[in-house]
Amino acid sequence: MLLAIDIGNTTVAIGLFRGAKLVKDWKVRTEREKTADEYGITVLELFRSSGFKPEAVTAVIISSVVPPLTPVFQDLSRAMFGLKALVVGPGLRTGMPILYENPLEVGADRVVAAVAAFEKYGGPLIVVDFGTATTFDAVTAKGEYLGGAIAPGIQISAEALYLKTAKLPRIEIARPKKAVGRTTVASMQSGLYFGYIGLVNNIIAEIKKELGGQAKVIATGGLSTLIAPEVKAIDSLEPHLVLDGLRIIYERNRDDRMNG
Repeated sequence: MLLAIDIGNTTVAIGLFRGAKLVKDWKVRTEREKTADEYGITVLELFRSSGFKPEAVTAVIISSVVPPLTPVFQDLSRAMFGLKALVVGPGLRTGMPILYENPLEVGADRVVAAVAAFEKYGGPLIVVDFGTATTFDAVTAKGEYLGGAIAPGIQISAEALYLKTAKLPRIEIARPKKAVGRTTVASMQSGLYFGYIGLVNNIIAEIKKELGGQAKVIATGGLSTLIAPEVKAIDSLEPHLVLDGLRIIYERNRDDRMNG
């Protein structure tokens, strides 16, 4: 079985694959201070509670946007599974040319999601990842990663209102019943929710103009189920897109090693 690990700023997504099938996935909170031993205890408990044995894992692949945690999970892979993990980055074949001016600046999760989306849907396409930040990634008809846009995530926006004002409270992100709020909380929810939908719609429209043709729009990320249903431009919701991309990249590099 393949263990795929995506280390994000808010959560670490963990997926177990048997072949091309994702048989189990978990999310744990990203905690930069945790050691490999501490994360190992968490992963072992997740395995046990779901009826999986660590010995079943034959390969590990990692993508990370939290550099201090990358070696932590590499250590975890060696200690818990006796395996050297593949890490998405320079030297690992993704099968997707990166047209960014500096390819090293692109977050690993953005490339991985783009790889999975292109594999399933072809191009041109736009991947919208609703996470800590909301990222918009453009892929050409040829399968080239072109670039995109980065906006503050809706949760970051809500937190900024709370932290930077004297009287506004911390609120839950939810769809308000009406655009015209009659309480402070309802007014904040309206501004955040409907305002964010406008942001997403506008950025998608602008990227579509530059891509030309009818680009497909694929949504993923932890907050995608909240926002995506309201955005008519989104064609498909793929909650496990990054995990699927990690599997695809692992298979491409495994095949390279076998052929070499």
